[in-house]
Amino acid sequence: MTFPAMRPRRLRRSEGIRALVRETRLSVSSFIYPMFVCPGTGVRNEVASMPGIFQQSADQVVEDCREVEALGIPAVLLFGIPEKKDERGSESYSATGIVQRAIEAIRKAKLKLVIATDVCLCEYTSHGHCGIVENGEVQNDATVEVLAAEALSHARAGADVVAPSDMMDGRVGAIRQTLDLHGFEQTAILSYAAKYCSGFYGPFREAAQSAPQFGDRRGYQMDPANAREALREVALDIAEGADMVMVKPAMAYLDVVSAVRERFDVPVGAYNVSGEYAMVKAAARNGWIDEHRVTLEILTGVARAGADFILTYHAKDAARWLKGAQ
Repeated sequence: MTFPAMRPRRLRRSEGIRALVRETRLSVSSFIYPMFVCPGTGVRNEVASMPGIFQQSADQVVEDCREVEALGIPAVLLFGIPEKKDERGSESYSATGIVQRAIEAIRKAKLKLVIATDVCLCEYTSHGHCGIVENGEVQNDATVEVLAAEALSHARAGADVVAPSDMMDGRVGAIRQTLDLHGFEQTAILSYAAKYCSGFYGPFREAAQSAPQFGDRRGYQMDPANAREALREVALDIAEGADMVMVKPAMAYLDVVSAVRERFDVPVGAYNVSGEYAMVKAAARNGWIDEHRVTLEILTGVARAGADFILTYHAKDAARWLKGAQ
């Protein structure tokens, strides 16, 4: 029998060869670790549906950030759980708000992490929607004004990056204009440009205490069936001044990640969201999968699809595993 001259298995025969020719290299330096800041001191409450993830007071967030930095993870993304909520989400832009205090505490600790902040109202409104509600509808333009104020307050507290996740039309342009007007031209915008109305957000809503009290978010978050629309959304946000864009969730939308990467020449991220994390944790706890192997396979898949950076609750575990493999 005559075999072909090309034998692909030659390049799979040892770990050394496989590593040498590996096309996608997952790196700790591409991770962003999401964190939930809550009121109080010394508070560290584990989220039941997200084992290993905590609602933490600002002092505990600082200690967690020390570990994040030591692991080589370059950035964190802060979500706030305020002491009080109202119809307008006014705590979101308070100078003494929960996220603002956490930013200041991290800065005071002299950590070198990039601090990104989620800019949205769902954690801060009494009704749980991502904007101001009038007559049962989320009002786009009125919401954008509040989001711009929230982003500005984060920048004033010391955030490097603000990340609007609300999916209101025109919010990136309004935030950019507001930041520039007040001397924060260097504060970057990471837009949740293609954020889908997904069933994978369930555990996050427990962690952030942000479930809507009525209806759902289909009127402003994207339809999971649409991919071409995502490209229009990304193009609009880049035109308005987004420095980076994100696709959320990650696993069920890798085609969208790939399409965005192919079409646009800006840094592209993907958010490996709470439900994706929770499924892995639950299956691993039942002994159905190898958590280490499956987690790194998922994150490698996200990177292979074209994500330059990955927001993931697995970041600390994955960093340890990747360091152990070196």
